[in-house]
Amino acid sequence: MKLFTKVLTIVILFVSLQTTGQTTDAVKMKTFIDALMKKMTLDEKLGQLNLPGSGDIVTGQAANSDLGKKIREGKVGGLFNIKSVAKIKAVQKIAVEESRLKIPMMFGMDVIHGYQTTFPIPLGMSCIWDMDLVEKAARIAATEASADGICWTFSPMVDISRDPRWGRISEGNGEDTYLGSTIAAAMVKGYQGNDLSKNNTIMACVKHFALYGAAEAGRDYNTTDMSRVRMYNEYLPPYKAAVDAGAGSVMAAFNEVDGIPATASKFLLTDVLRNQWGFKGFVVTDYTGINEMMDHGMGDLQKVASLALNAGIDMDMVGEGFLTTLKKSLSEKKVTQQQIDIACRLILEAKYKLGLFDDPYKYCNEQRAATEIFTPANRRAAKEIAEESFVLLKNKNGLLPIRKSGIIALIGPLADAKENMSGTWSVATDMSTPISVLQGLKNAVGGNAKILYAKGSNLDADSIFEQRATVFGKTLHRDSRSNEVILKEALDIANQADVIVAAVGESAEMSGESASRSEIGIPKIQQDLLAALLKTGKPVVLVLFTGRPLTLQWENEQVPAILNVWFSGTEAGDAIADVLFGNVNPSGKLSTTFPQNVGQIPLYYNHKNTGRPLPEGKWFQKFRSNYLDVSNDPLFPFGYGLSYTTFTYSDIALSSNFLKGNQTITATVTITNAGNVAGKEVVQLYTRQLVGSITRPVKELKGFQKITLRAGESKKVTFTISNKDLKFYNSDLKYVAEPGNYKLFIGGNSRDVKEADFKLEL
Repeated sequence: MKLFTKVLTIVILFVSLQTTGQTTDAVKMKTFIDALMKKMTLDEKLGQLNLPGSGDIVTGQAANSDLGKKIREGKVGGLFNIKSVAKIKAVQKIAVEESRLKIPMMFGMDVIHGYQTTFPIPLGMSCIWDMDLVEKAARIAATEASADGICWTFSPMVDISRDPRWGRISEGNGEDTYLGSTIAAAMVKGYQGNDLSKNNTIMACVKHFALYGAAEAGRDYNTTDMSRVRMYNEYLPPYKAAVDAGAGSVMAAFNEVDGIPATASKFLLTDVLRNQWGFKGFVVTDYTGINEMMDHGMGDLQKVASLALNAGIDMDMVGEGFLTTLKKSLSEKKVTQQQIDIACRLILEAKYKLGLFDDPYKYCNEQRAATEIFTPANRRAAKEIAEESFVLLKNKNGLLPIRKSGIIALIGPLADAKENMSGTWSVATDMSTPISVLQGLKNAVGGNAKILYAKGSNLDADSIFEQRATVFGKTLHRDSRSNEVILKEALDIANQADVIVAAVGESAEMSGESASRSEIGIPKIQQDLLAALLKTGKPVVLVLFTGRPLTLQWENEQVPAILNVWFSGTEAGDAIADVLFGNVNPSGKLSTTFPQNVGQIPLYYNHKNTGRPLPEGKWFQKFRSNYLDVSNDPLFPFGYGLSYTTFTYSDIALSSNFLKGNQTITATVTITNAGNVAGKEVVQLYTRQLVGSITRPVKELKGFQKITLRAGESKKVTFTISNKDLKFYNSDLKYVAEPGNYKLFIGGNSRDVKEADFKLEL
């Protein structure tokens, strides 16, 4: 008994010391900021809430600019999308040496999927299903960005989207709540590490809060409207996962929710984010988000700025509504001094946590900038991560991998397009550095094979459309010759080849912000190119570039092999070559459903049943929920992805068919590599509640494991299930697990699964 008491005392003392340390830090921060805020005028407090864009300030000119004047007057809390140590140091110097209170500024940037070393677009990253690699990519991005003066990233974007017409689906993690939540937490951890005060970590900003990915008709910035049950169960969890992981800031969305723009939604920003989830960081608007509420019909600039502050916005990006109207609103009692003080305090706390008050220039180290950006080690990591993101959609008769011998014809508008390899939102990428597919193939074969290249077609027959789809330096160098001449050149090369690699699909800026599409197929001129190449009788491999699920019904029927490479970053060409030639076995799995046609949208695996469901495996039955002209099935289901080998699954072995109270049960399957080469498989666990107090999805992802198997090797994979895995928000928005019968599914995708039954008893 004495020993137990002694041990308990030690444990209590240890916990107390930890808590005391945390409390001391919090007290020190509060004491410092209290003292600072007592010195601040109202104008200086409002200045902290102002986040203008910097543009590309020329070094040496900042001090004499209008922006320099505002900084000197204490009217700027931070800047974004200014890069390089020299420029940031020069601007920071104005704040900390020439303003009255010498308050340092934060410097943010859209570090979305890498900095100068660029990784796959987020949708491609989400197909890796390996959280260690997701975290590693964010960690490298943070290291590089912080070495170049950046301390804050507007990432991760965790919006669930089930509409591939929406261009920004490319920036998110797909359609699934569980996978999206897991990735959100991994990215925050990668950016922020375990200590935000270190000079190689940066503050994350979770966006876009909330429901931006459910914009009506897939049209960017459009209205969002959904039930609270769907909101809490399907769309909000990834934001919460990022907040729970410690994200320092949150960005409000452009769209409206329940008839109120998210930027003015007290329900979202205060009731949910702060009161229900306990978020302690600050909330920033998206670009001119406050001003845009005038077009929503919410009032003039003074009115919408006061609405935003009252709702819980702390920082105004670009619009300067806070800076120019809140003083008047305060005098008219439309906002309170306490609200302004709270917002100001949260911005100052972020700067304190980043260590900027201790050293305003801590991210301005020329040595780090020279040695830690775009390093060989970072590029190797980017290549390996890119290889893991590719999804093999089809491989008839084992056409892939191809040999490094003979004559290979590389044809297509994306074949020699290094400026497009990094994808959308790659603002810090040096466009001269990415490796094109052409260069990658040449690097891979050396003198062992002959690579012949032709463009084959432009991106689109419409030159105006191509201009819209190749902005921000993502040129495809449009060929001014006639379509017939360009195609003939390609066919002449194709007829000499042993195999044809067709690099086609979207350009980098055909997806992303303000890049919604009403038709989501490969442009017709490229389809015509594919058809002509197939007529040569030579084997054709389609290397597909895309930032969204595409409608590929014809391509899937006609082309023998399809490798989806998304936009995979600065090392794209070498990574693609490694997979095409079999140095690497593809292992990516889709994080979004690919529809047969655009009329099926929205199409996602975890849908609800109707009262008249179509029997599985059937197409048309009158008075059932189906279409006259197409089956309900996707072209490629969620979780799908082939390999150069074949994996087989045993039946599921449950430790018990009864899950009782707070106990757990395990589900085990044996996976066997039945092929001739080593490979990786993502083993996926799904559940279904058969009867609930509200209607429940037909499947829900609840776990996954990525394993490596040698040829002929078998491994047991075990999942542990508790009642926590079965919880959901009921019609009263209470988070509950309900007793009853459940199904459990395990497989290599959401469609092809083994199943077992169990019962939950509470």
